Amino acid sequence: MRMRFSKKPSVDEDNPYWISFSDIMSSLLIIFILAAVVLIVQLMEIQEKLEERQQKFTQEVEFLKEAEGVRRTILQEAAEMLIKRGIQVSVSENETVLSISNDILGFKTGAYEVGLRYQSTALQIGEVLSEVIRSGNRSDYLDTIFIEGHTDDRPTAGFMGKGNWGLSAFRAISLWQFWDKALLPGSQLDELRNKELLPLFSVSGYAETRPVTDKQETEEEYSLNRRVDIRFTIRRPNSADYEALLGRQRSRSIQ
Repeated sequence: MRMRFSKKPSVDEDNPYWISFSDIMSSLLIIFILAAVVLIVQLMEIQEKLEERQQKFTQEVEFLKEAEGVRRTILQEAAEMLIKRGIQVSVSENETVLSISNDILGFKTGAYEVGLRYQSTALQIGEVLSEVIRSGNRSDYLDTIFIEGHTDDRPTAGFMGKGNWGLSAFRAISLWQFWDKALLPGSQLDELRNKELLPLFSVSGYAETRPVTDKQETEEEYSLNRRVDIRFTIRRPNSADYEALLGRQRSRSIQ
């Protein structure tokens, strides 16, 4: 008597969809892994860009600190040299402006020319400015040096209808033109250039809008506001400055 054994069906035969389901799950797992890899790469790129921006920001801050230090040195040296010569000038609290009082330039109300008796002192100021700015590569850190004229609050007629605005600008121009005429070759301020090879000096007028004292009743109080300020502005760094600063930092780290 023959015994017949029936073949036991395999799992795959019992479930013909198993292979397809397994393939789908494997494919999904691969896709998930690839997506995770792509995400990790993107996160790494974002992190790298953030670090690069942070580095550039740090370099910019370092450059600005360096430029501010140069400006501070220029102003302090100029003030010290002039005071030694008996010329009393002042530096603003934020160390950006050298202020030349009316006692030094002698502007009378409504007048803008540097008087004859004050020209020797004005010339010495120009000579000192030229000397301290030319030292080293200081002009590379500066953008513009403004010669700023100021008036008291009494109305002024004339100046082609510009009043105190015209008067303050004329005071700045008058001092600049005096320096341009009186300073010797090699010391003239109009020869100075910034990093972009643009003229370093310019003039501006503020009329009575930036007084030293708001109280203007006596001649002494009026006189305080008739002045010229020399304002130093520093330049902002560019990509070349970043690279130069980074090079100096690397050199320091090697040392």
